[in-house]
Amino acid sequence: MRKNHFLRAVMASLLPAFLLSCHGNNYTPRPRGYFRIDFPAHRYQTFDQPGFPYTFEYPTYARVVRDTSFFDTVPENPYWINVEFPQFDAAIYISYKKIGPNSFDKLKEDAYKMTFKHTYKATAIDDSVMRTPNGVSGVFFRVGGNAATAKQFYVTDSTRNFLRGALYFDATPNEDSLSIVNNFLQEDMRHLINSFRWKSS
Repeated sequence: MRKNHFLRAVMASLLPAFLLSCHGNNYTPRPRGYFRIDFPAHRYQTFDQPGFPYTFEYPTYARVVRDTSFFDTVPENPYWINVEFPQFDAAIYISYKKIGPNSFDKLKEDAYKMTFKHTYKATAIDDSVMRTPNGVSGVFFRVGGNAATAKQFYVTDSTRNFLRGALYFDATPNEDSLSIVNNFLQEDMRHLINSFRWKSS
């Protein structure tokens, strides 16, 4: 009996304190958080390999590797490369084709088709025509939504050379979580494009 009386007394004294601590406290949901990413400074080095028909500058925190397979197919020439960003689990896949054996109009059409394959996941697709200080022409694509690649481009001299690039992440596409990295790497893509030159021109 004494034990029960003691427990009732303790509960009676704790209940008002519990109710007071809860009274007036409104729960506010917090926005979803993501890991903080420390970005390196944008510094660049030159890709200028003998025999390649093009040259460009790419970040010092990236590496260029020759592509031995491209989405389960074998590249048609040795000038297909990946600019890999190990820190971000990302890569710019670069494919090159020579105009002549390939129709210029067909190459452009294929570049648009590959971009618009993401339509079912995209909230928007914007394309903008480019002409760089080196006289290189092309189109830059921004794909909104949870598409596999949010940034793509092609550059060409319209008579001999055609090159396409697309930024991919080794992760499930999520526009919210990848947007800050996408924006950071977009600056590197733009530098690559603006420093790009055809060796044969």
